[in-house]
Amino acid sequence: MFCYQCEQTVKGEACKVVGVCGKIHEVSALQDLLIYALQGLALVAVAGREVGVVDDEINVFTMEGVFATLTNVDFDPQRFVTLIKRAVALRNALKPQVQAAGGNTGLAQEACNFTPAVELTELVKQGEAVALDSDPHENADIRSLKHILLFGIKGVAAYADHAKILGQEDDQVYAFIQESLTNTLRQDLDLNDWVGLVLKCGEINLRAMELLDAGNTGVYGHPAPTEVPLGARQGKAILVSGHDLKDLEILLKQTEGQGINIYTHGEMLPAHGYPELKKYPHLYGHYGTAWQNQGKEFAEFPGSILMTTNCIQKPASSYQDNIFTTGLVGWPQVTHVDDKGCSSILDRVKSVVGLGFADQGKDFSPVIKKAQAMSGFASDSDQGKVMVGFARNTVLGVADKIIEAVKNKDLRHFFLVGGCDGAKPGRNYYTEFVEKVPKDCVVLTMACGKFRFFDKNLGDIGGIPRLLDVGQCNDAYSAIQIAVALANAFDCGVNDLPLSMIISWYEQKAVAILLSLFHLGIKNIRLGPTLPAFITPNVLKVLVDNFAIKPITTPDDDLRAILG
Repeated sequence: MFCYQCEQTVKGEACKVVGVCGKIHEVSALQDLLIYALQGLALVAVAGREVGVVDDEINVFTMEGVFATLTNVDFDPQRFVTLIKRAVALRNALKPQVQAAGGNTGLAQEACNFTPAVELTELVKQGEAVALDSDPHENADIRSLKHILLFGIKGVAAYADHAKILGQEDDQVYAFIQESLTNTLRQDLDLNDWVGLVLKCGEINLRAMELLDAGNTGVYGHPAPTEVPLGARQGKAILVSGHDLKDLEILLKQTEGQGINIYTHGEMLPAHGYPELKKYPHLYGHYGTAWQNQGKEFAEFPGSILMTTNCIQKPASSYQDNIFTTGLVGWPQVTHVDDKGCSSILDRVKSVVGLGFADQGKDFSPVIKKAQAMSGFASDSDQGKVMVGFARNTVLGVADKIIEAVKNKDLRHFFLVGGCDGAKPGRNYYTEFVEKVPKDCVVLTMACGKFRFFDKNLGDIGGIPRLLDVGQCNDAYSAIQIAVALANAFDCGVNDLPLSMIISWYEQKAVAILLSLFHLGIKNIRLGPTLPAFITPNVLKVLVDNFAIKPITTPDDDLRAILG
């Protein structure tokens, strides 16, 4: 096993025995083998594109397959076995179509002719042979950039999948994912070529996030400032985690009038700000904090739990019977819900390759029945409230006040403090940083990194809250649009704004967002709590020289350096 795609990797180097995330060696090997099978499929798909053969099923399957290998999505070996075999079957079915159109199907790369083993143990051996460290002679800097691209497209695939579920697609995103998979097999690209591909990944990710923003706002309206209770309401309860607003909507519809209160967890918190979701009175409040605390928090939740998109951890025995997965999320022996309701492992894998997750008919009755059978909350409790809904439409709606406050020197500086949260030591930096931000400054935040400080009352500046929750990590596009609009208003570049970005990262969606910021030319980003293990000193130097990226130090020193 060799995995270093997330921030929590062992010793800041790589997980080599078992993943800190809970991923076992067999799953790691199967994920690597799935990427290899998708590379082979992509080779044929790219050849097909050259002669006008484009297959929608293959486009979506490739996107979902790449997303399935992202950290904390799927831990079920049997699902990966079927995905690997499906990738090969789709590749073999596409070859004659490409050949008939005059395309090149005589591709010599081994990935294009790979045949998966029959037995699981042999599949694992095949995966070990194509692991990220399988070529000891590969140039370290080339490998670093190649893996940045690979991890970047995992983030792109996640956002593109979220967008597709809401009816938003762009073939250039599918094409780039396929082209990138083929490029990671190439040996003829130099460092400059790889830097260009990595920045192109940032450009494509910006497009994927734009699609997702259009999907979210087009279906559910623009988020509006909304107060969200952190306590409980007496009665039966279901907790929804992850990012998928469509799953939340379907569950809200199916629980109407049943006396069940729906609570959000983690990245689902911003859902309360969307008009088409907040209209459901039983979407009550928010429970818990970030993904890494779910073991304790889920064990104490007196209802059923639904995991969407990603962020699942190994369920404790105390709540394993109460937790359900849907979409691409999976854990062995945890009940999965697809568009037919409760399904067996085999059926749920078929649902993955059947690409039916946007189906309005997804049946959450197993989740609902479990909630009805559980005790629910015995009484009301008041644990305060937080505000959400400060996405681009809301913030830009008061842009005149913001501009006036800046010109009058009532508002000195903006800090974007957000990104992924995690369990590794050092993340208390972000709490302390926000606590020490001067009172004439505003903090924008997003993603689960905000749970380090999301419930703090920072007051306001002339009616403008000093803590503005922009949304999920998926809403990075919204934060970028706020920055661009303010730069236009002040007739300057984004880098000239009184704006500093203090970013925390954990998994590959954060990598993709960072690449988008690089694509836009944004400089002086402070990144933490540690720098990625997959970035070599030479590649880091390129990023420092071109984008002045910096590691976080201490809150006092960083604030002093930024504000003077």
